[in-house]
Amino acid sequence: MKTYFLILIALIPSLALAQSKGPKGSKGKGMSEMPALKVNQPAAPAGFDASRSGVARGKVEPVELVSKESGTFRLMIYTPAGVQPHKKLPALYLLHGASGDENTWIKEIHADAILDNLYAGKKLAPMYVIMPSMLSVTGREQVGDSREAMMGATMAFSDVLMNEMIPFLEKKHSVSDKREHRALAGFSMGAGVAFSTGLRNSDQFPWIGAFSGSGSTRRLESMRIDLKSKGREPRLVWLSVGDRDELMAGGMVAADAFLTAKAIPHEFHINSGGHEPKVWMNDLYHFAPLLFQNANSAR
Repeated sequence: MKTYFLILIALIPSLALAQSKGPKGSKGKGMSEMPALKVNQPAAPAGFDASRSGVARGKVEPVELVSKESGTFRLMIYTPAGVQPHKKLPALYLLHGASGDENTWIKEIHADAILDNLYAGKKLAPMYVIMPSMLSVTGREQVGDSREAMMGATMAFSDVLMNEMIPFLEKKHSVSDKREHRALAGFSMGAGVAFSTGLRNSDQFPWIGAFSGSGSTRRLESMRIDLKSKGREPRLVWLSVGDRDELMAGGMVAADAFLTAKAIPHEFHINSGGHEPKVWMNDLYHFAPLLFQNANSAR
């Protein structure tokens, strides 16, 4: 439960930015100021997220994990085309937003098509992409349509991921158990969970991505983050946001400043767009090819 409260508190200031509805750079009564951002990440080429004829398609298969404490969790696992059964591969864990589930990265972000096209262009290292629901089946039934209840219940997912889901997948589904072979990323609320979990567990995740969400820097300051000891150095810490994202722009700018002040190497990418799928599609297109370079030689 400690992790639950830590991440939940961390997200509240960023979620408060949802009250800001003014134009870029504006500030009105009761509103947070929207920072002026300049796009620095190019748009992916046309058709990058569409299935193409002649391109081999990876498999997307459902998997279930029965948690001892939290119930049954559903996951979707993408396996690249041509991968031999039971071959050990690195894994990218992708987390959804507050209203999402295990299908969101496929249905709304078209992750499978994006990955297929990147493989066709020989731009990716072979990897499994694991897209879990951050709520158990029972938990989803309990929260119903309440976004607030869903966010609260989802925060406990960090413990499930670290203590049950990763060990389960590495034992049962040919996922590599090497540190260098694990990446964690997400969008919106999933980005906040990925960012916080990844930084606190940098001995497990050297590759971390936060697309349009990071949590409160005040809470990050209070966390014990060690990214300098041997075996905890990050390979990539990626922040990104849309230049018109009134919900998360301020929080992402603050996260960038926090990492800069701590002399933590990272990248901060600005997409054209708001808090919307097209931004996260573009992030996945640019983020995934950076992962697991020379992974087969990692120890």
